[in-house]
Amino acid sequence: MKLIPTGIENFKTMIDKKAYYVDKTNLIADILNEQVVLYTRPRRFGKTLNMSMLYYFFSIKEKENSYLFNDLNISKSKDALKHQNQYPTIFISLKEMKNLTFDDQISSFGDVIKNVILQNKELLESVYVDESDQLILQDFRFLRASLNQLKYALKTISRCLYKHYHQKVIILIDEYDVPLQSAYQNNYYDEMVDFLRSVFSSSLKTNDALEKGIMTGCLRISKESIFTGLNNFTSYSILNNIGNEYFGFNENEVKQLLEDYQLSSYIDEVKEWYDGYLFGNTEIYNPWSTLMYVKNKIQDQSFKPVSFWANTSGNDLVVNYIQNSSDELHEEFEQLIQGKSLEKYIKPELTYREMDNINNIYSFLLLTGYLRVIENLGENKYRLVIPNREVYEIYKQSFMSYFEDYTFVRKEDLYQCLVKEDVDQANEILGDILSRSISYFDNEESFYHGFLVGLFSGKNIKSNRESGNGRFDLCILPKQIFQTALILECKHSKSVKELVSDAKEGAKQIIDNRYKDEIINDGYLHVKGYGISFYKKYCYIVKA
Repeated sequence: MKLIPTGIENFKTMIDKKAYYVDKTNLIADILNEQVVLYTRPRRFGKTLNMSMLYYFFSIKEKENSYLFNDLNISKSKDALKHQNQYPTIFISLKEMKNLTFDDQISSFGDVIKNVILQNKELLESVYVDESDQLILQDFRFLRASLNQLKYALKTISRCLYKHYHQKVIILIDEYDVPLQSAYQNNYYDEMVDFLRSVFSSSLKTNDALEKGIMTGCLRISKESIFTGLNNFTSYSILNNIGNEYFGFNENEVKQLLEDYQLSSYIDEVKEWYDGYLFGNTEIYNPWSTLMYVKNKIQDQSFKPVSFWANTSGNDLVVNYIQNSSDELHEEFEQLIQGKSLEKYIKPELTYREMDNINNIYSFLLLTGYLRVIENLGENKYRLVIPNREVYEIYKQSFMSYFEDYTFVRKEDLYQCLVKEDVDQANEILGDILSRSISYFDNEESFYHGFLVGLFSGKNIKSNRESGNGRFDLCILPKQIFQTALILECKHSKSVKELVSDAKEGAKQIIDNRYKDEIINDGYLHVKGYGISFYKKYCYIVKA
């Protein structure tokens, strides 16, 4: 049984270990028809592995590894094989450039360039490379290059490679937009944009040594911000119908995977949790999560699906949207969680600064894998839903975490207002808590009773106890008898206009049925009662 390659992003390692590999090598044939191309896909959809595969195929220094492609799809293409191991190739990844400051980002980029030099030491002594260029290469090697030198590093190195090998260069840049996300989050965005604009323009536009440039990322950052003047530039996102089969697993690939590991009976479960992405017109499964599921399932047949992607995909921006959302955005997220769709205009290219606009937020969520298109309405307008159970759990847990954190702070304020008989403020607080919850509930009285029990968790609660002539819903007992005990009677209203009368009925019930008597008989000196009515996210409190 072949190794399940979770976490393997090096193509040579993948093949040499005889790990399970879903063949994506036909991407090479598509690349041959491009000059500078960007593929944008969500995280963990195979971008880095594909870039590693391209490196081993094209690199002139990897001829001894040509066997890696034996029996793979690309080996059947005579035209493609003419290009195998024919080009000096630079392969860099920016995925670790997640620093808090611009200076630290530049230091990280310097490390990236240093590694390129160490992989191409022949340039340092090449008779074909000018002495002035060799001095710059030494500056890269020993991390003493200036900011300006680093802006043109890829162009400089590719020029030297061209001179040495007498062959134009292929440049592979993986996860190009990671530094921009960190810059946006840490307030040095303009500096980062300016730096990367110079890096990309010099290496991919004004570079006579360039054969091809291939980039990957999650988002296509607008040309105006970072790709200024790149007229030779083509971009393929999940909205295009080109290259979709190369990132993620399609239906047939997943069925074959499950069959190979005798798990075919679980196809519906895998589909519910990890399918649902639509790249162009192609239905796609999350490859990382699907492989993680298979790995766990073959180890333990009782394993139940979980959201593997939640901890790998950079969900901090999504959490930030939830925590700082407007009422409109909060309500729309809630609709998504309830399985409803939203109609939104999508911008295929963005700047990170545009993400504070509510409509651009949906562009970000779609392009990064948190939403899927179910209908193209034309003129860049789409009908969007949550793609699958895995992503649904991310939304749900993000909301729940935020809701729990928020209620933890406000519940004590609510409790103190009830103790002090500040009914107006108590109404404001409870209404605010309800408005930030994640659903309209099931509109049953039992639910709201449970909601109050959960809200006051951590306190000494008695619930549905026999008392007097009836049963009170909830009693919150203080730590000391001289402190105030609270009795809460919960009512579910059928409409907004019945909230006040229902709350009054609850308060009257506390009085008529003498719910306070048992608590007083237990020795507590102060007991206060409240009728509380609920309708969806509306509530009203009346003192008994």
